[in-house]
Amino acid sequence: METYTDVLLVTANVGSLFDNVGEIQNEWLQELYKTIHSYKPQFIALHFQEVGGKDYMANMDHAENFFWSIKSSKEMKDYDRVCIYVDNQFQAEDSFTALGSMYFIHKTLENIQQYDFNVKDFKVVSGQNKHVGSLESVTTVEKEKFPKNFWPDFKWSRKGFMRTRWIIHNQGLELVNVHLFHDASNLIACNSSPSIYSSNRKNALRYVINRISDSRFTALPFFLFGDFNFRLDALSLVQHLSTSAEIQTVKKDSSNEVEKIICEEKDNDHQVLLHIEEKLFAYMHQTVFREDNGRALLKYDKEVAAFHDVVKEEEIKFPPSYPYSEENTKPTQYMNTRCPAWCDRILMSHAAQEFLHRVSHDDDDDDKTLVYNTVGPNICMGDHKPVFLFFSLKTNNN
Repeated sequence: METYTDVLLVTANVGSLFDNVGEIQNEWLQELYKTIHSYKPQFIALHFQEVGGKDYMANMDHAENFFWSIKSSKEMKDYDRVCIYVDNQFQAEDSFTALGSMYFIHKTLENIQQYDFNVKDFKVVSGQNKHVGSLESVTTVEKEKFPKNFWPDFKWSRKGFMRTRWIIHNQGLELVNVHLFHDASNLIACNSSPSIYSSNRKNALRYVINRISDSRFTALPFFLFGDFNFRLDALSLVQHLSTSAEIQTVKKDSSNEVEKIICEEKDNDHQVLLHIEEKLFAYMHQTVFREDNGRALLKYDKEVAAFHDVVKEEEIKFPPSYPYSEENTKPTQYMNTRCPAWCDRILMSHAAQEFLHRVSHDDDDDDKTLVYNTVGPNICMGDHKPVFLFFSLKTNNN
């Protein structure tokens, strides 16, 4: 007999919560709980990146408190089984990823097991399972930092992936928390199409997919969700935004290196339409990123296309998830640091998408909907808006 299990997947880059300790966290958590209350899922997976923030050495204690506050909150009291994994061992430079994953199982969900990578078998999940540290000896999670020799020309940073495997009512699933590389310089990103950063992310994501699909373990339908750092194709976007402008390239006196790109309107008193520096992306008409959820710019969101042979994604109907202002009074405004982009995503294998229950519009069963959206669209959530996917998973009781 076919059964359905309501599932909520959430990805959130939480660096801002620790870089601004206490300022954002309470409202952030309330928005998360509102989402959970609204959809009432039986299984929740929360994937966090940048745990501890930029100053993780000073802030890692706050990070642990953050995880415990979610686990012990009254809003989560009906979830009687919890699995928590926090990679907070920043001293272990070779393996530190700053990833954290939390999984909550509702008391009404009976038939659920988790994979043990050591014994290569599934075991029934019970109680509260908290794992904090390097996670190297934890057998229910596999974690990897991207190898240092991958990108010798770039600073090695806390990027990698963390995977867990589950059976929900006889349906196996792989859940992968991932954090890929960012664009270090807006100017370098404008040099080529695709940019060198985009090429690096492509290599990294292919590496992750190969690792979770290799012959060590039986392949399962998978969901990859995290901060992919996908960016709009900067070179073609800038050409599009500046069609009616004159483009000036300002170089440093001492070298031939580009310092600024300035696009001025040809008339209108030569107003600066777009100003780009290494860490500045100031566009005069920022509303283009919010109007109709930025839909007109989705054609410049090209990085997932290279993986359509192995992954799918639900239609994006929300504005770019990054980089939002970290000021409480400007929850829908983007910072002028980077070009807004859909960095935070939930991707799935073709096999996984087959298990998403879809309701036709003439069906009365309205509660079994599928929603792909942001958490806290009108509340300050830090520089990244968390992204969630709610769906009913087709499972089998037999």
